[in-house]
Amino acid sequence: MKIGILDSGVGGLSVLREIRRLLPDIDIHYLGDSAWCPYGSKSPEQIRQRVGQIVDYLLELDVELIVIACNSATIHAVEWLRTVYPQPFVGMEPGVKPACSLTQTGVIGVLATEASIAGEKFLRLVDSTAQGVNVITQPCSKFVELVEAGRLEGEDVAAAIAEYTEPILSRDGDVLVLGCTHYPFLKPAIVSAVPETVQIVDTGEAVARRVQDLLPDESGQGSLVIETTADRDGMERLVEKLVPELLGESGVGRAGIG
Repeated sequence: MKIGILDSGVGGLSVLREIRRLLPDIDIHYLGDSAWCPYGSKSPEQIRQRVGQIVDYLLELDVELIVIACNSATIHAVEWLRTVYPQPFVGMEPGVKPACSLTQTGVIGVLATEASIAGEKFLRLVDSTAQGVNVITQPCSKFVELVEAGRLEGEDVAAAIAEYTEPILSRDGDVLVLGCTHYPFLKPAIVSAVPETVQIVDTGEAVARRVQDLLPDESGQGSLVIETTADRDGMERLVEKLVPELLGESGVGRAGIG
């Protein structure tokens, strides 16, 4: 069994890490589209067209299930993909529902990209799961840039975290939802910057469990391939920094996608 994982860049490595931890026996092909990163600032039509290209590429490699490890791509493309392709797709969904069950103040913040927050799928999610809860959405464009550059700490990271969390904390928000797969790599810095009473919700583990539910039980050690549409050496440095435990299993190649 082989699965494909796609993301706009290196953010999906946070999801790959959770899937690999839970399913070490599955063959995985990861593709980070850093040449087109970020997706969050692009139109829904651009996102769908690009994601379709990547899905076609992965299907040529005989993957049987594809994880859309990108919130922006999920919101604007996953429903379309399910109407076009017979293969199963697992997407990302911001953890609004678990955040609503955790809040004590009735106020939660969703840290996400502009494309995710503006998507109809996200708005439906809030309407269906957040009755009686004040959901504050906060676009965080700098977070993706920082992670793609491998900067997980320092003054610029601290300044970005303060800029994006202050509007939520000042209104008594006590749960922060990481609504982009890049953001878990900044979680240690975010936890250090906010009060101890603030809880952080990340959905990577839940996605891994969903993938597990869809796959047959297997044994052995699955293969791992990591590719990028941008600079191979730069991607390899980021893999080594963000998920060093995975670099021993796989080097980094460059995908043949324009």
